[in-house]
Amino acid sequence: MMRELAYTEAISEAITEEMERDETVFSIGEDIGPVRSRERLWEQFMEKRAWQTPISESGFVGLATGAAMTGLRPIAVIMYCDFFTVCMDPIVNQAAKVHLMSGGEIKVPMVIRTPAGAGTREGGHHSGSLESWFVHSPGLKVVMPSDPYDAKGLMKSAIRDDGPVIYIQHRLLHRFSRGQCPEGEWLVPLGKASVKREGTDVTVIGISIGVSKALQAAEMLEGDISVEVVDPRSLVPLDMETILASVGKTGRLLVVHDAPRRGGVGAEIVRRVAEEGFDLLQRPPRVLGGLNTPMPYSAPLEDACLPQPEDIVAAVREIVN
Repeated sequence: MMRELAYTEAISEAITEEMERDETVFSIGEDIGPVRSRERLWEQFMEKRAWQTPISESGFVGLATGAAMTGLRPIAVIMYCDFFTVCMDPIVNQAAKVHLMSGGEIKVPMVIRTPAGAGTREGGHHSGSLESWFVHSPGLKVVMPSDPYDAKGLMKSAIRDDGPVIYIQHRLLHRFSRGQCPEGEWLVPLGKASVKREGTDVTVIGISIGVSKALQAAEMLEGDISVEVVDPRSLVPLDMETILASVGKTGRLLVVHDAPRRGGVGAEIVRRVAEEGFDLLQRPPRVLGGLNTPMPYSAPLEDACLPQPEDIVAAVREIVN
């Protein structure tokens, strides 16, 4: 049976189910109680397995990393993606490396989840999209679900994974994303992309909220240009098989993300396509990303810094024509 869930409800449901299934799973961090999640999660596990912390990212992420090394499965919650800046050492120097440096003896089964992205008028300190930092860091997996179904399925897979997973949820999806989800258990495997809309003229790969924007653009172009929308869902590992199959069908590629275009995930996807499927391309691939500037607080300026559906339409027209 299907029912409608909000994006945040799907995430909370996944965490609750995994905490009920496995007593080694616990949640620690900022805004994990009634502020962000369903009260049942807080009330059911608050005595021993759900800890609301002060603003102390280095402390609780370090604690979670050590706990994971002992065999527990922590979910560390960072209030804003921007706050990764104060706890990078336990993530990239410890959690990401210890499995290799211990000769495979130590596993680090932890999830670090955080809201990211702009569009909520919160200024430069609270609007970051830092996924490329972690894509660049060996030893980490990175997922960015774009709808409630994937949000739940990827969270469950991330919790069960035996290595560190960075789970990034776009804050605008918290407000606006609702979708049909089945009852019962399902998993979305890490490293498997999803074709959200079939098309024949151009492949648009959307990252996180870029999927929603790409789908809007595809609707605007319907009857004129046929757009195939692909959601990688997982950036590490990246499902190149699905991406190359789509590019092989359309011959054209546009990657869309809110993060700055310079050095972003789009550049990595284009590199992989150029190396592994150059002959599939009929036109040069493009990346449509955010501007290379700290995010302004002003609403009109913030919108101007981010790719909008109209920008995707214009870029698709240029690629096709």
